[in-house]
Amino acid sequence: MTATGRLAGRIALVTGAGSGIGLGIGRRFAAEGATVLFTDIDGNKARTAAAETGSHAATLDVTSEASWIEAAAVVEHTLGGIHILVNNAGICVPGSVEDTDFSAWRRSHAINLDGVFLGCHSLLPLMAKTTEATGLGGAILNISSVSAMVASANFASYNSSKAAVRHLTKSIALHCAKQRYAVRCNSIHPTFIDTPLIDTLAKGADHAAMIEKLARQVPIGRVGDTDDVAWAAVYLCSDEAKFVTGAELLIDGGLAAQ
Repeated sequence: MTATGRLAGRIALVTGAGSGIGLGIGRRFAAEGATVLFTDIDGNKARTAAAETGSHAATLDVTSEASWIEAAAVVEHTLGGIHILVNNAGICVPGSVEDTDFSAWRRSHAINLDGVFLGCHSLLPLMAKTTEATGLGGAILNISSVSAMVASANFASYNSSKAAVRHLTKSIALHCAKQRYAVRCNSIHPTFIDTPLIDTLAKGADHAAMIEKLARQVPIGRVGDTDDVAWAAVYLCSDEAKFVTGAELLIDGGLAAQ
């Protein structure tokens, strides 16, 4: 698809943007005219990703409030504010409720859930200020998962954390509406997407074989790619979705419809 400037004038921060879905969203946002701050706990990955599109980069540990305060300072004083926040950073630690130890449980929730809370808590005041000053609407987009709706016996901490993100998104959306902020908040729920996370779950298995195995679980017959998510992110963060808030968008090839 050809870039059309659908996010022109917007300033966006994307977490976990050094690879995978975050990288895909950051690239697509830049192509659509946004000024993008690529952030990642691996600062080198963030800088490499940003350099590809002439964007900005910063190291960000989403579990650290101090790190979020530093990121807020970057977007305010270097970029001039923020219109869009994409909370994408996340991990998937397999394990049932019996197999998962407490440290793994807490780490999953710290990254997948606390990171979303801290991002919104730290940046929402600046988003409200920026949108009022510029007259451009703002958007928070939280990357959850189809696992927020469809549980699995072997993904206790992932299911729990992503389901919590789904409901937290709705609370944030209602808060912004109540405050009359020009900021919407929605969540995206992908199924299997061909990213490095697949190899982590494969535990050394052949990548192509793993993709084929996962594709058999998806009614549409394939695993998703990062652009499947990135284009949806463009829509939800643009004025095309100006009446959409507190919503969830499944990008799962029909998996949850079964």
